[in-house]
Amino acid sequence: MIELKAHFKKIWAKLAAIYGGSIILFLAWMLGIFAIVSLALFLFFNSAAPTTLTITSGEEGSIFQKNALKYKAILEREGVKLTILPSNGSIDNLNKLADKHVKVDIGFVQSGVVGNVKVDKLMSLGSVAYQPMMIFYRGESKSLIADFAGERLNIGEPGSGTRSLALNLLKENGILLGGRTQLIEKPSLNPVEDLLQNKIDAIFVMGDSVSLQLIKDLVKTPGINIFNFNQADGYTRRIKYLHKLVLPEGSIDLGKNIPVNDLNLIAPSVELIARDTLHPALSDLLLDVANEVHGSASLFVKSGEFPNLNTQEYRISPDATRYYKSGKSFLYRDFPFWMASFINRILVVLVPLLLILIPAVKLAPSIYRWKIQLSIYPFYKALLELEKDAFGSTLDVNKRQEIMSHLDELEAKLSKIKIPAAFADMFYGLRGHINFVRNRLLAEQISDATE
Repeated sequence: MIELKAHFKKIWAKLAAIYGGSIILFLAWMLGIFAIVSLALFLFFNSAAPTTLTITSGEEGSIFQKNALKYKAILEREGVKLTILPSNGSIDNLNKLADKHVKVDIGFVQSGVVGNVKVDKLMSLGSVAYQPMMIFYRGESKSLIADFAGERLNIGEPGSGTRSLALNLLKENGILLGGRTQLIEKPSLNPVEDLLQNKIDAIFVMGDSVSLQLIKDLVKTPGINIFNFNQADGYTRRIKYLHKLVLPEGSIDLGKNIPVNDLNLIAPSVELIARDTLHPALSDLLLDVANEVHGSASLFVKSGEFPNLNTQEYRISPDATRYYKSGKSFLYRDFPFWMASFINRILVVLVPLLLILIPAVKLAPSIYRWKIQLSIYPFYKALLELEKDAFGSTLDVNKRQEIMSHLDELEAKLSKIKIPAAFADMFYGLRGHINFVRNRLLAEQISDATE
């Protein structure tokens, strides 16, 4: 401890010898630089793109959940860990995203389910798929949804996009909750058996809340029909977020010719919704993943149709807009995600810092020298006044003696100020000029005495 104090005193003595009474100013300057560097380092490490994400998906086996698993596998290649939260579907996903107390970053949300949910803190990265509504029923062929009035309908459980759209479609056809139509909200574990055993008359299904296998089982089950939306064009006019899709004849099973005719379906789109705190680098990465997962051709879409910005209910992410317009930035296009993130932070934080610090460091000695000069210049001003009085006119003995006294006082005051060793030339230069004036006065005094 004693050695440390002694070492500190030596350092202090050296700084005092260099900077004199301005050592406090020097330390304040260094402290300011240290604070700026510390802030820059803080921003550098805190501006890093997170390496973890949480997505709210759908029920076990649903299309939403299967897509989330695909996202997880692709993101892991880039060093980003994706945690998947199961949910009851689109409405549940939207509520989780809107609730700041739920730890979630992104989620799949069907269009048309916003309702009264506050979405001002949410943004869309784009539409990623269609979500066709399918109605499977038993009995005679039906051409209108109004034909389901008075029957037992399984419309999906609360929290699902299936139930939300089903209620909307039924309402458009005059079928309301509480009427003679029985709306079963709790889905059965085996709705196919329920249909065959006459426990229900129809089931409304979509990919957010049922498994693909269930849809395939329903399609291929004898005695169960698929509803053909003959009024599909009318629905898309009245419900703006719906799209008309066509399921071609034989597209499910060519050998058994399922379906036996082209089927008109209606479908909302599915959007990838994120909180507005999503890091821009992760936005680009997620859209890359969306391209890989949803960009290929399928039963209802052409290659490259998704993802897209055909959305109306949510504000579009500015990062997504830039991505769709010009693609990823140079760094994220040509480097691995982790490396691009690191280089981007250097460019965003450290380069501006250097642009500030380098001129500041270069300017510091000039500013300090200017400060020292300000303390010296008043003495020069006084010396010039004395020299003007001394040599501007003929002096008597008393006046000369008075000026000599002022020179002595000026020199005494000068000796009391502390000048850093680095600026000793200014100090001794001023003393030399004082002596110059004094010697000149003495020379004239001797000259007068000899005459």
